[in-house]
Amino acid sequence: MIEAAMIWNEPNNKSHWDPELDPDWSIYARTVVEAGKAIAAANPSVKRVLGGISPIDPHFIRRLDDYGALDHVDVVAVHGFPLDWNLWPINEWPDRIAEIEAVAPDHEIWATEVGVGSFGAEEVQLFGIERTAELLLGRVPRVYWYSLFDLPREWEATTRHKEAEGSSYYRHFYMGLIREDGTPKPALERFARYAPEMGIMQWFHFEDHRLDDAVAWMKRLGVTRLRTGLSWWDSYRPGWEDWFDRQMDALADFDVTVTFCFTPDHEGIAPHHTSPPRDPMVFADFCARMIERYAPAELKAKVA
Repeated sequence: MIEAAMIWNEPNNKSHWDPELDPDWSIYARTVVEAGKAIAAANPSVKRVLGGISPIDPHFIRRLDDYGALDHVDVVAVHGFPLDWNLWPINEWPDRIAEIEAVAPDHEIWATEVGVGSFGAEEVQLFGIERTAELLLGRVPRVYWYSLFDLPREWEATTRHKEAEGSSYYRHFYMGLIREDGTPKPALERFARYAPEMGIMQWFHFEDHRLDDAVAWMKRLGVTRLRTGLSWWDSYRPGWEDWFDRQMDALADFDVTVTFCFTPDHEGIAPHHTSPPRDPMVFADFCARMIERYAPAELKAKVA
């Protein structure tokens, strides 16, 4: 069941939204406004989530509030990886949450991506999951661990500059609790202690062969909440409806926060998935169609 819809992923991170094409964030703000309206019209019971920000930046939230974007979301989401990419220590998690609470006092604050990779040592990940749970569970209503699976090495991480980022790029491949070969890391057993209070954030690629295994692992671990995505870019691939239907049917037993993002080449100001859309209304229409297809208001009313 879809409980929430996130409007983009890490919009203030240049790996996911091109700041050169939207230097004052006005296009993103309009994208939030139009998508927020569309989601609410399709099903007002689905919570609207401002795309998880990374870095955690209260000035960015103030700017969006000045544009009126916060009026069209219910939740402000943050992402944090203090042992891998962020320039602050893990013990500052409560301070980072407080910074966003101060600029969005009328909104819930969710931590929709938190994680520690095993790039350097699997023991670091074990410490990281324990300390993250101590600092965030009970502090915010939703916490999602990124991620269940390591990214296969033959795939590419979704960043703009790839290997030129150095070790920052290669860390993307070691964020899972389960290795690429399907064997569990030590942190997997520790994660089970925190489910179902802690959810999982797991991206699924188009026709991802890991989908059924992911469902089986999450049920075994006691996970009830999942954050994943439906790619606007993928919605122009042949067979997209079959894949989207299969994915969402497989995830029906979880409370899902679905993320809408990634610009199709022909819909962007520039032909790239990080480009702001030429017309935010087209993206808003995609969001509405996905809610109508996978979380129709009539179905939610019957469940309630």
